[in-house]
Amino acid sequence: MRVLFIVQGEGRGHLTQAISLAQILQTAGHDVVGAWVSIADGRPIAPFFMDQFTAPITPVEGPGLTYCKKTNALDAVETCRKALKNIGRYRKSLRLIRDAIQKQRPDVVVNFFELLGGLTYAFHRPSVPMVCIAHQCLGLHPDFPFPKGKGFERLTFKWLVKMNAWGAQELLGLSFDKQPDVPEQRLRVVPPLLRQEVTTLQPTNDSYILAYTTQPGLQTEVVKAHQERPDVAIRYFHAGVNVAEKPIDATLTYYRIDGKRYLDAMQHCQAVVTTAGFESVCEALYLGKPVLMIPQPNHYEQMGNALDGQRAGVGVASDSFNLNQLMDFLPTYDAQVSERFRQWYNQGHFLFLSALNRAANSNRTTATTGQYGAVKPA
Repeated sequence: MRVLFIVQGEGRGHLTQAISLAQILQTAGHDVVGAWVSIADGRPIAPFFMDQFTAPITPVEGPGLTYCKKTNALDAVETCRKALKNIGRYRKSLRLIRDAIQKQRPDVVVNFFELLGGLTYAFHRPSVPMVCIAHQCLGLHPDFPFPKGKGFERLTFKWLVKMNAWGAQELLGLSFDKQPDVPEQRLRVVPPLLRQEVTTLQPTNDSYILAYTTQPGLQTEVVKAHQERPDVAIRYFHAGVNVAEKPIDATLTYYRIDGKRYLDAMQHCQAVVTTAGFESVCEALYLGKPVLMIPQPNHYEQMGNALDGQRAGVGVASDSFNLNQLMDFLPTYDAQVSERFRQWYNQGHFLFLSALNRAANSNRTTATTGQYGAVKPA
């Protein structure tokens, strides 16, 4: 089976998931023919992805999220404005992806929640079946815990999920735990995709907290929390650090974002404080580390992630870096939550291969019978 990836390059989660699925496919003897990775505002593809993804990588210009520098909040208006401003360049990206699918002739395309993938299938209608993989797909599940009192944001988020997955034969919703599938949405609930390095770690429980953020402006929140609880040791990885390690005082140290060093710190920490990105929370859960999940301001998706993580027993959803809240939670953390998660994760290898084989086989069947119908939106 030949598989082509389309990957959202914003943040770390979707890139990490692409690496993990490629490892599963290659171990099973399948061929990942390449990855088309969206980049925004001229930012380069993350170095860790360039180092770890073994198939050819092609950057393609796509829309990205914009944050307010003063408040660190997601600026939805500015995000939409910039997307509309650059729509001509994105149309070129769609044609490039269409041409790549026609030239490389994969058996199936996997879309890691990249809008360019959905729009390519909406406007150009490739005959190759597509599978969309993302935690965001769970937004179409009737039991997903959406934030209350945000009806417009909920509708907008569901619309975005459907646009990203337009034309997908199946939507694979990455979940903290097993839940019923939703056939009417073509949604199958599957385990997360984690880096293989995480599954080989041997966690211990040292007396420090690991903090991680990707937005430099959130540094002020961590500093404020540290000033309120200087007795709690914090190792803080964030994008604003240019040196490997920078001690601030006896209990606070900054670290440059480094995948291997970050995992080592997570392996031995007492707990994790991070924004509510799905991937980092799952890694902590696999290692049995309680998490304080703080959605970035105005980031509706992360609000849902935090509530979903709290529902599953991962940790505490909060609107600030409240170390008191985390320290109060630690004695109540149920280690069995992590054990059940690891059992759920171990089912992923079979479930992902089954889904991609279903898609590839359906394409072979329709190619033979000549009955391949129009691609419909999810």
